[in-house]
Amino acid sequence: MPNHQLHLKLLALFAVSLILIALGCVFGSTGVDWRFTEMDRTILYEIRLPRSIGAYIAGALLGLAGAIAQSLFRNPLADPYLLGSASGALLGVGIILCLSSVGERSLVTLIGINGGAFAGALLGVLAALLLAGGYKSSLRLLLSGVVIGVIFSAANSLLTFVRPDLYQSLQSFMLGNTSLITWNANLMMGLALVICILLTLLLSPVLSVLSLGENTARTLGLPLDQLRLLLIAVLALATGFAVAQTGLIAFVGLAAPHLVRHISGGRQRVQLILSSIAGGILLLGSDLLAKSIFAPLEIPVGIVTAVLGGSYLLFLLRRGQIGIRK
Repeated sequence: MPNHQLHLKLLALFAVSLILIALGCVFGSTGVDWRFTEMDRTILYEIRLPRSIGAYIAGALLGLAGAIAQSLFRNPLADPYLLGSASGALLGVGIILCLSSVGERSLVTLIGINGGAFAGALLGVLAALLLAGGYKSSLRLLLSGVVIGVIFSAANSLLTFVRPDLYQSLQSFMLGNTSLITWNANLMMGLALVICILLTLLLSPVLSVLSLGENTARTLGLPLDQLRLLLIAVLALATGFAVAQTGLIAFVGLAAPHLVRHISGGRQRVQLILSSIAGGILLLGSDLLAKSIFAPLEIPVGIVTAVLGGSYLLFLLRRGQIGIRK
């Protein structure tokens, strides 16, 4: 694809992003009011604007993490949660809620629900690395992530069995929620996104070589194992920050890379950047639908992303455009 066409499509994606952020500021569960009273300004600057920007950044983190996962494991059905980060984050939230209910207020205040989710997501990835015996085998690591996910899910089921009063809170986290995103959360996610994008762009040649196969990468003299570990760290960081603020939002990281794959032309750096933008657009657009379809009632954004992303992937599968690379 000529560079000028790529630049035009990038500008179009950025324009769509800005339009969605503007729409997120206008539409909400309370409807539209153009009188712009003091309450309207508070709703705009303290609720809708940080929520819209936060949803976009979280989606961008998940889109980037999904692109890394699919390239790293050479599997178009890989997503950011495949190394046990989702079940780990849910377990972290459950533990924090349990501690809060038994009087450990100081520890809960120090860590918080978001901190528990972030720590749990990182714990899931570390557990998968330990179970796999390191990071030298992508297939072994992938299988370890599945096993860790099953184990942590069983722990979560046991937790809700013992403490059924926690089920509703955990269910809310599982379905995703962007309504509590603050400016401070946006700052943390924004910094994480910048760091993850810079590191990923530096490591993008490794993903390009990996697309040719591990044996080819090793014959070129690349320190493949160490570079794979760095990519896993970026994947865990991006996923952890997004999950900590929005909960477990399905299909964004899985669908975003497929939405822009035909635009990237097989270039890894372009694919990574476009996947990040597509993830932001997908999550923010879904959030707009979640709070507008049945207003003033809001439905969980994870339900919308599951319907949209799942339908799109089924469409690609039906057309035979998704296949496992060998």
